[in-house]
Amino acid sequence: MKKKNKQRDKIIDKVRHPIGVKLIAIISMIVLVALGGVTYAVSYFVSNDVRTSAEENNLTINSRTASDTENRITSAISSVAMFLDLLNTAGENTTEIKAMENLFFERNKAVAAVYLPENGRVFTNTAFFLSRELDADTALTYFLQDDEMLEKAANGYIEIQNASVFFNVPVLSFFYPVINGGNATSVAFLYSAEDLVESFSSGSVNQSFFVNKDGKILIHSDNSLTMSAADESSNPIVKAMQESPANNSQITYHTKDGSEYIGAFRKLSFGDCAVITTVSTYIVLEGVRTTTRRNIYISITILALAILIIYFFSKSLSQPLKVLTAIVNEINDGNFNTELFGELKDKRKDEIGVLAKSTKNEREILNTFTKLTNKGVTQAIIKKKIDFEPHLKDITIFFSDIRGFTAISDGFKNRFGEKSAAEIINFLNDYMSRMVSCITRTGGVVDKFEGDAIMAAWGVLRNESLDWEQLPSDSAEYKKLKKRHDAYVKRDALAAITCCMAMRYSLMLYNKEAEAFTKAHEKEPLAKYKPHIRIGAGLNSGRATVGFMGSFDKMEYTSIGDAVNFASRTEASNKPCGTDTLITQDTYDILKYDFIKCKENNFTIKPENKPCELVVEQIPVDFEVKGKGKQHFFGVVNMPGFDIKKFFSFDKDFVVDKDCELAVGPKGPKTLSEMRKLLGIAEPDFGKVNLDAEENKIQVAGS
Repeated sequence: MKKKNKQRDKIIDKVRHPIGVKLIAIISMIVLVALGGVTYAVSYFVSNDVRTSAEENNLTINSRTASDTENRITSAISSVAMFLDLLNTAGENTTEIKAMENLFFERNKAVAAVYLPENGRVFTNTAFFLSRELDADTALTYFLQDDEMLEKAANGYIEIQNASVFFNVPVLSFFYPVINGGNATSVAFLYSAEDLVESFSSGSVNQSFFVNKDGKILIHSDNSLTMSAADESSNPIVKAMQESPANNSQITYHTKDGSEYIGAFRKLSFGDCAVITTVSTYIVLEGVRTTTRRNIYISITILALAILIIYFFSKSLSQPLKVLTAIVNEINDGNFNTELFGELKDKRKDEIGVLAKSTKNEREILNTFTKLTNKGVTQAIIKKKIDFEPHLKDITIFFSDIRGFTAISDGFKNRFGEKSAAEIINFLNDYMSRMVSCITRTGGVVDKFEGDAIMAAWGVLRNESLDWEQLPSDSAEYKKLKKRHDAYVKRDALAAITCCMAMRYSLMLYNKEAEAFTKAHEKEPLAKYKPHIRIGAGLNSGRATVGFMGSFDKMEYTSIGDAVNFASRTEASNKPCGTDTLITQDTYDILKYDFIKCKENNFTIKPENKPCELVVEQIPVDFEVKGKGKQHFFGVVNMPGFDIKKFFSFDKDFVVDKDCELAVGPKGPKTLSEMRKLLGIAEPDFGKVNLDAEENKIQVAGS
């Protein structure tokens, strides 16, 4: 399991944009846009609605406050005017005047004092001054210091001033013109601002205040501003009021600190004064912001839930897709039967299930294709590591053949009649599967099967150019590339002989099992049996043309040339030489310095080469090879360091057979004579052997 997980994780690391991440990103974006859009739209439209309502409410409060203020002041002015009329009717009757004064102030408690500049008389509301611990004489002092206001009033202007600073209580002073006895004069009176403050204390978020034409505060809900007669002339809404020809209006403005306000003003019908009402949009929109924040929190919660749901949903897609991706990458790397196939869930009814089934079908197709061609070739094609153009390559070619196969076939026909074909094929499949396993385990490529014969080669899939041969032979690059090339060729030749030694063990094991099989069925009608067989294998190393050959409709990856023909001739020479494995002089020369104790290496090999030591004997008959002169074959006796158990370790249930381990390895034969005795091969009479007269049983294309 750990191996499969590592395989999968290693391949998935190559995926830069996993589908799970994409799904989460896409859905998150949709949720963000949708919820964000709704939140923004709601916030925008509700803000506009709230702002509109706030403006209407602010304008209403301003209008109501202004009307109330104007009514109160108008009422006070009317009362003072009536008082003056009564004074005129009373003449010089002091008692009557005093009675009128008491009656007036009793009914107009908000009026603190009335001043008649024409005769310098001041009428004071004794109760007002006593209740506020003020001296009534201060009223005259105040009026006398405002000669300028009295003069303006006499000229027809109405002036309103904040007298709170002078009296230290909220008091307004009014100066306005009157007609007395047909003469234009003025009158002034003090009016308690405490009664008017009620109109400016609405208790809402709106704030109203009363200013004169100079922008001075007359009345403010904040008593400190009233008492200081604060100057609000720099306030944008006050400026707008002063500059506007309209009697009332409303604007949105910003203060110096950047705060936004909605401001409305309404001018009174006298005194160039106005009531101003403001409200902070920050306060007005606090509810909208609270709702927006709540919506954002809800959106974040929904997004988190969506991501969580998508995560688990995407896992149901991404996990099998990861496995599919890993499998496809494994297939692309030539591993058609990766253990990851076990993780595929092909029972699903969706597209993933279809993909899983298709992928498994692809495996079957590739495995079938591999059997019809060659696994190494198939892998090279899948991995795009093979060139469809033919190339010259230095390879080692292998041919094998079953001795007496014609007689074996006749034996099947005589016993099984019409059913003999199936029996022969079953027998050959059993035999060849054992042999092919040895070929593929050593890196060989099966070229073809012809009847009972097998052709294979080592080095055909090596992606190597021979262009280095065009370099100067004394150049460093030439020497470097030649050394590497020679190492490849040597490795291939050694692998081919290793394969033949493994085949010898496999064949002995087959014969032992065949004997047991035959004995087990000997009493049955048409008793099944497996024949005892011997084979001959021939190896040659040399240059051949390797590539895809054939027609547009049918091509075959194969090797042709003299080296191939010579390998076929070598295989055929096993019978007269009394051997099961023959190698040519060329193959021998490639290996002799490193792996064969011979005269050239003083019959010693390096310790690191000891596990691959070869024991060979020269066949004491020479033969003629065109272009090379006299040559010798060499019979392969043994590979003493061959580890049977290690070689066949791919089969977990493999156990070394005690009888068959005599075929190769430490217990294997020491001479060709021992090998012949072990395999039941008769000693040849080399005096009668003519290898030049031998004919190849396999005619290879291009021969």
